[in-house]
Amino acid sequence: MVDSIEVHIATDHAGMELSAHLVDHLRGLGYTLIDHGPQEYDALDDYPAFCIRAAAAVVAAQGAGRHALGIVLGGSGNGEQIAANKVTGVRAALAWNHDTAVLAREHNDANVVALGGRQHSLAEATGIVEAFLGAEFSGDERHARRIGKISHYELTGEILD
Repeated sequence: MVDSIEVHIATDHAGMELSAHLVDHLRGLGYTLIDHGPQEYDALDDYPAFCIRAAAAVVAAQGAGRHALGIVLGGSGNGEQIAANKVTGVRAALAWNHDTAVLAREHNDANVVALGGRQHSLAEATGIVEAFLGAEFSGDERHARRIGKISHYELTGEILD
């Protein structure tokens, strides 16, 4: 049920139009949206703080037992994905179409999706985000094993074969 999903969103100046659209659209669908900014346009803003705060909030909410996912936006989505992935426990995936969004959830249990606001129309981006939010981790052993190895490295620095 979408009203039980907490969605944390952040952007830079290049994704502000998309962010405002997604906040309104997803709230209309029943999602709980938490906007981590920015709140006003600044062409010289620095996205890392916004994206890191959103990613950290996803991990904190998940740690508290809530169903939470995140969205980070920029011109390309690349820097925002990189920033989000610096937060321990985040698996942020850059999605550029429906399939990459779904597979990020189904195979990688991604908990944050990154999009480029300058790469898609509002309709395309909305469809990608909806696909991500609507997909579930498959739970397949091979995917869980791989995610476990990534998490192990993240926490210990040890590579498991």
